[in-house]
Amino acid sequence: MSDSQVEGAASTSGLGSRKRRWTELLAGRVKRQMCGPGTEQKLQESAVHLLRRHLNLNDLLLEVEGAPRKTLCLNQLIDPEACTNLSSSLIGSALRDQASRLGVPVAVLSSRLVASSITQICVSDGESSHRVLLSAEQRKKLSSLLEVAQYLLAHSMFSRFSLCQELWEVQGSLLLEVVWQLHIQNVVSFQELLESHADTQATVAWLFRNLCLLCEEMEASPYNDIARAMLSDLVQMFVLRGFQKNSDLRRNVEPEQMGQLAFVVLQRMLIFALEALAAGMQDGSPQHKVVKCWFGVFCGHTYDRMISTDSPKRFFSHTLTQVLTHKPVLRVSDAVQMQKEWSFAKTHPLLTGLYRRLFTMLSPEELVGHLQEVLETHEVNWQHVLSCVSTLVICLPEAQQLVKDWVARLLARAFENCDLDSMVTAFLVVRQAALEGPSVFPSYADWFQLSFCFCGGGTAAARRRVTDHCVAGTAPRGTGHLALTPASPSRPPLGAQGAPTVAARRRWSSSSSSCQTSCPLRRPGTCSPQGLWLTLGPSRRPTSAAFGSGLLLPPRKVTSSSRAGVTCSAICPQAHILHPPLVPSKYRSLLTDYVTLAKTRLADLKVSLENMGLYEDLSSARDVTEPHSQAHQDVEKAIAVFEHTGRIPSAVMEASIFRRPYYTAHFLPALLTPRVLPKTPDPRAALIESLRRADKIPPSLYSAYCQACSTAEEKKPESAAPGMKVEAVRAEGPLGPLAAALRELRAAMTDPTQYDVVAARVAVVSERLGAALGRAEEDGSSGGSQIQLSVLTPGLEQQEQEVADLLLTCFCQNLIVASSFASPDRQGPWASRLVTAMCGRRLLPVVLTRLCQLLRHQGPSLSASHVLGLAALVVHLAESRSVLPEVHVGLPAPAEGLSVAEFFSSLLTFRTSETSLFCLKFCTAVISYSLCKYSSLSRDTLCTCLSPALVKKFQFIILRLFPEARDPLGPEDTADPPWRPLCQPSADWQQAALCLWKQRTFQELLKEKEFHLTYRDWLRLELEIQPEVDCLSDTERWDFQQWAIHEYFLPRPSAAGGCDGDLQVACTVLVDVLIDFCQSSRSYNYSENSDLVLSGCPGNRDIFSRLQEMAAGLEQGPGAPRSCSPPQGHFLFGVFRRRLQALASGWDVAARLQRQRELLVYKWILLGLPPSIVVGRPQAGQPAAPDCTEFFHLVNSELRNFSHGSALTHDLTVHFFRGLLSACSQSGDPSLTADLVLTACQTECPLVLTSALLWWPRLEPELRSRWRRCLQAPLPQELQRLWEAQRFGRSCLLPDTASPAPGPAWLSAAALYFEIQRDGKDSVKSQLERLGCQGEELLVFLFFFSLMGLLSSHLTPHGRPRQAVDTPKALDICAEILGCLEKRRVSWLVLFQLTETGGGLGHVLLRLAPDQYVRLLPFAFYSLLSYFDEDALTREDAFLHVAVDMYLKLIRLFVAGETSALATVASRSRERRGQGDPVGLITEARRLLLRSIPRCPKESFSNVAEVTRRRSLCCVCRRANESAVDTALPLRGEPGGAALALWPLTCWAVVASFPGPRPRVSGGCTRLSTVGFLQLLATSADFDPDVRAALLSRRQAGPDADLYREPRLF
Repeated sequence: MSDSQVEGAASTSGLGSRKRRWTELLAGRVKRQMCGPGTEQKLQESAVHLLRRHLNLNDLLLEVEGAPRKTLCLNQLIDPEACTNLSSSLIGSALRDQASRLGVPVAVLSSRLVASSITQICVSDGESSHRVLLSAEQRKKLSSLLEVAQYLLAHSMFSRFSLCQELWEVQGSLLLEVVWQLHIQNVVSFQELLESHADTQATVAWLFRNLCLLCEEMEASPYNDIARAMLSDLVQMFVLRGFQKNSDLRRNVEPEQMGQLAFVVLQRMLIFALEALAAGMQDGSPQHKVVKCWFGVFCGHTYDRMISTDSPKRFFSHTLTQVLTHKPVLRVSDAVQMQKEWSFAKTHPLLTGLYRRLFTMLSPEELVGHLQEVLETHEVNWQHVLSCVSTLVICLPEAQQLVKDWVARLLARAFENCDLDSMVTAFLVVRQAALEGPSVFPSYADWFQLSFCFCGGGTAAARRRVTDHCVAGTAPRGTGHLALTPASPSRPPLGAQGAPTVAARRRWSSSSSSCQTSCPLRRPGTCSPQGLWLTLGPSRRPTSAAFGSGLLLPPRKVTSSSRAGVTCSAICPQAHILHPPLVPSKYRSLLTDYVTLAKTRLADLKVSLENMGLYEDLSSARDVTEPHSQAHQDVEKAIAVFEHTGRIPSAVMEASIFRRPYYTAHFLPALLTPRVLPKTPDPRAALIESLRRADKIPPSLYSAYCQACSTAEEKKPESAAPGMKVEAVRAEGPLGPLAAALRELRAAMTDPTQYDVVAARVAVVSERLGAALGRAEEDGSSGGSQIQLSVLTPGLEQQEQEVADLLLTCFCQNLIVASSFASPDRQGPWASRLVTAMCGRRLLPVVLTRLCQLLRHQGPSLSASHVLGLAALVVHLAESRSVLPEVHVGLPAPAEGLSVAEFFSSLLTFRTSETSLFCLKFCTAVISYSLCKYSSLSRDTLCTCLSPALVKKFQFIILRLFPEARDPLGPEDTADPPWRPLCQPSADWQQAALCLWKQRTFQELLKEKEFHLTYRDWLRLELEIQPEVDCLSDTERWDFQQWAIHEYFLPRPSAAGGCDGDLQVACTVLVDVLIDFCQSSRSYNYSENSDLVLSGCPGNRDIFSRLQEMAAGLEQGPGAPRSCSPPQGHFLFGVFRRRLQALASGWDVAARLQRQRELLVYKWILLGLPPSIVVGRPQAGQPAAPDCTEFFHLVNSELRNFSHGSALTHDLTVHFFRGLLSACSQSGDPSLTADLVLTACQTECPLVLTSALLWWPRLEPELRSRWRRCLQAPLPQELQRLWEAQRFGRSCLLPDTASPAPGPAWLSAAALYFEIQRDGKDSVKSQLERLGCQGEELLVFLFFFSLMGLLSSHLTPHGRPRQAVDTPKALDICAEILGCLEKRRVSWLVLFQLTETGGGLGHVLLRLAPDQYVRLLPFAFYSLLSYFDEDALTREDAFLHVAVDMYLKLIRLFVAGETSALATVASRSRERRGQGDPVGLITEARRLLLRSIPRCPKESFSNVAEVTRRRSLCCVCRRANESAVDTALPLRGEPGGAALALWPLTCWAVVASFPGPRPRVSGGCTRLSTVGFLQLLATSADFDPDVRAALLSRRQAGPDADLYREPRLF
């Protein structure tokens, strides 16, 4: 109390006494009273007793507080300002006194007081009905009240039960936060409060309402942390009480009511959320807020304090079950039709988020098992089940294989137990998982083929074994998924006697009924793919197993007359007719019957089979498409196929023949839509032109199209701008959602707390990518797929390029953002998941093409962020190279496919200084990112993640550009790879590259064998450099190459990629690499009118100079052998020999061109090296000739076949003789050395001598000059012989007497023929007649050379510089020589019977002509047919032998297609047209035989009989048939009759010319008749039955009146 009040009170105690203060009175008593033990305690008790008896409690509190308030009472204890200085003990004493006065228990009174105060707090703001959270003022008041309540509770002055009762009476005003505060402050637990209410339903309703309000307020409340804590505590309590096992309960068991109540509340909240999702709530609506917040409680951190119990796991399992079984109203048919809309990206994000949170508590095995259990024991909501499957395979990669195994088990159960539900479940699950793309799950087509079509490989025996096991209901070991297939595609399941077993019939009946059940009749206006579901699969072709099992049944009759219903029912038979299966012969009748029934059904339905599109997808649900609409889709697809393959699509060609009505009425009008034609023909224009050239477009229709395009061109200025605007709008449309999805992905990957949603965001991006690119149905096998790209001219459509740019830009930006706060190994899985989304079949070629454009063609212009981002992208793509298809690129590239890692490495070139610096940057970024990203992995794993080719390129460029890198490394740097410095704006790339080079981890990595930069690798890379634009000067480049060869690679061991110090090994490798490089298309220029010419390929000049230096060192070094060559031969010829042996042999065009190109490179290298390599060095002190064996072998085996006529080229001839002179200059007897070499040429390599004769006018001056300058002596004898032969040839054409011909005769004949060619006279008959008796043998050789000239004129294109004689003149020369031979009665037939055996003419002449010319001798033989003297020839015994042999060989040449070259060259020249017609030549040859056979002497037939025995017709036909198959010559319809197509015509033409009975061959006959001879040729033990039938039918038909009618060869 105050002093004034004390004075007032004292004045009333007595009159006249002095007024004393209350404090003085008390002080006086203290002084007078003796202090003793317990005095203070007694004083306090007396004071309290006095206050209780004489004072009013309210007045006392008012006096102690001193506040000027007149209404302060106990009910105002909740006011913090009113009771700040009041102690809890004082309030407790007051409450005890009040309770004593009122006669009630103090606990009841205090509970009522607290409940009343709580009510006042809740209603103080007046909005309690729509709120669950307290305001700041309310929370402050409640805190003070709870302090008092805690004191009262601690001193047993408080009743929890009474408080609960009081609170339930005012539950309408009670806020949820108050209850939670009571719970956490240990005043009244939540469980006590809930259990104290008798009406459980009311309690559940109150809790549900308040939980919904709490979830709704959560996001917008300023007290978000309090709200989250409230919800977390409540959910934990509900889960703990509602989902605990009874065995886990302690002795003090909580009442069952709490468990039921918690279970019901959680159940009601889940149902509310699922129904809100099904109703399609709006984003931002109250329901959306509630659902979003409630699904958030399933986060794992909510249950961190409950890890020791199993309650959360049971709660999550129960919730998953409830979600999967919520309102199971959809049927299987509905699910099949709608499941494309239930993919991960199209499912509501809240539902997929719930799935992801539920997955965190269960392992993948438990999830798949739980899903299987629910499907087996409950009616399910297929939308939730299939969306759960999509989320499972997206978010849990390890679950993908589990899903495959589960589907395999379902199929096995379906066919073993005739379980329809298992089959339906398996197909639905597979179709749903396949919707997420091949990067997540195999496409439906792949799975279908592996499971039902046996397309995965394996032997026939293995497939039959699997089939038998499947039919028997067992699965063999080691068969994998094949054991799950229903039956072999080639036969139905059979029993022991070959008939279907009862069990097999039952299984197949079940599978058939499943197809029929899964394909119900649709409502009018709808169409579903169920009819194609199992029988067709996505490949649109039914399996033959379907016919064996009866799956393909005619469609049931549709009662609806609507077009939609009719068309829907017609889809199945249309697809089955247009795409029939490949069935065995035993099922052919079933197929025929089915096709007949199906066509009848289509006719009943009035559906035209011809109006079906070429590329119509019958396996997808779609609306009815009119023919003209489908035609536009077919046109776009055909253009895409044509652009990809460069050929008219087979579907278009088939439609132009077999589906003419649709082709002409729908397809062509859609293709020939008038438009403004582009200046450069686009794929559409190219396809139209190809169809026009193939006569597939009517001329009138094409003319109308051209006229309409011209009209559109005139109107172009008026409509150009609007068209461009429409295209821009169209291109911009799908990119908006894609950009939004990419932004959401960036938000997730930059927030470490959202790493778990990255997979979800990537799935959405994948879906948006499919929409932007117009994703088609995944089709075909991914394992065998290939990507075709053009590296030189990569091209993309505008839409594809925009999508690729948006995707790549986002990836680069994301990487830079992520690298700003974390190293690559701590950035989460966003990059790998996004790259996986890029690996779809539609998107991957687009991405690779765009990367090709950027890295190969625009690399130097890329910014640093682009380089870093694309480098990381390449790393992740290379990481997935094992599952990605091979990349086949255009020239320049190897023929085989490249892996993705090799493809990216091939894009990096070093041609210019700019590209070299870009390669340095890119390689540095790739390697640094890899070392940082996979730093925690082992070295072996790291090696698999890095591309060896790219690491080698980094070594190459770092050694080339930085001389300091060539020095031995000092102490290796242990710092991290320079990834973080590269991400800085001012990054020093060269310093970063050197830092990476010196880094210890990288140097250890280079010790692995696969990363060794070998000498061969270095040569390949150095050859790509273009010297004129190189970043190194000529001197620097020479220094680098010298250092690399002689200081780095030459001394290194071969195990490390070096040469072991062997200079010859270094030369060998260099030659090998140089040939490979020159063989590549990068170093070749093509010209129409010239041979394949080697251009100065970039960089090869310097490297070839290094080869010349090293070869000179080997030849002239101190260790060079004095002998002609090492024992194993010269290294150069060893390389040539090894490479030629590895080339494909044969005389087809491809093999010949490849071999010719190889030999051109050999010749180029040979001519660039010292000529001593060709001839070698003579042995010291011995008169032996240098060893030219290797060169002679190269000429005889290879160069001869690519020479024109009978001579080598001038440069090679001169090179040989220069080598010969060099060898002679080092010999003790130069003349003897030259004579020995040239004498050896006469027998071992005569082509060298004929070449010298051909080029003698240009060769002789150099020979005489060098011989005279070096040796001061006349020419050796053999060189003099060449001069004499050339003089003889020239003199023969002069009017004077010819000089004598030197030996051998073939040498003089060659000289004479070459002079005839050079002279160019129209006739040489008079000069030939002047030859003496010695000229008979010479004429035979001259005739041979003229035959070679004739063939050369046919094979050589007109206008060649080497071709001095055209075909008519060559033919005249041959005829004149032939006339001289016949006039002198010199036999020349021996020229057509040349063999290598013995020492006859063949040993020399066959080495003077290419093998092709020798094979074409039959053509030359019958080309001279009109010049034959038949009477003289028929008198020779060998003529018929040669004529028949030549005829058989001519037919073989024609059937094998070798005469096509003659006809092709002849057709190019107007004056030569018709001279090389093989068909006409064969006809004339047949007529010659018809005329000659009756007049030949009997000795001729004995020779011919020998020919036929030695060369039976069937052997000839077999060999010709093989050639015909190789060249695909379509002589006959049947494959086996191609080679025999000509022979029956020839034989029967001869037989028919002799009417009457066929004479027999008898031993007593003095003359073998013509018919008997032909019978001997045409009949054999193993003769073709087709020919035998033709002979019999021709004999019954009688003789042909027109014997000389040309045979119908085609």
